Amino acid sequence: MDNDLKDQKKESSTEETKEQTSLDKAKANLKEALSWLLMLIIVIAVSYFITNHLILKAEIPTGSMKNTIMEHDRVIGWRQFKKVERGDIVIFPALEYAGEDCLYVKRVIGLPGETLEIHDGAVYIDGKVLKETYLPEDMKYEFGPYNVPEGCYFLLGDNRNFSGDARYWTKNKYVSEDDILAKVIFKYSPSWELMKKPEY
Repeated sequence: MDNDLKDQKKESSTEETKEQTSLDKAKANLKEALSWLLMLIIVIAVSYFITNHLILKAEIPTGSMKNTIMEHDRVIGWRQFKKVERGDIVIFPALEYAGEDCLYVKRVIGLPGETLEIHDGAVYIDGKVLKETYLPEDMKYEFGPYNVPEGCYFLLGDNRNFSGDARYWTKNKYVSEDDILAKVIFKYSPSWELMKKPEY
């Protein structure tokens, strides 16, 4: 009788130990799963913040920025820029300017209040030639004059003879500073290269 009681107590104790071990394992697994879930939420939140507040990625579909940025190159733009300067390469929505529902990548050439003309293969700003060493060839044809309004910029592609830029936009030729989403800081595909602002 005593032995039976002892056996029952032993079995009961063993079952309780097994149940406790299973419970401990379940708690450990749940804790690990929650830690992974928390990590995933943090990664998603950080990624969302970076892509919506710090950087902007874009792929260049055409050769309008040759030879600085080639067709199908991918670039990163910095959203938290402080000011726009001549020579900056910027990303902006084309809808209000060229009527296309996409992003454009162009170079800032004309600043607010300036008068810009294109003739003799070069850009003239307020009557003075702008020396642009990054152009693949001299510009053809004559354009302008363009009087850049305050708070706006005149943007051109580097591949001037094959670029659908401000010279051809029908809706609005001058990009508002408020519409500039980011400044291109580097291209990362197929090769990595920092975008340096030219000296004029």
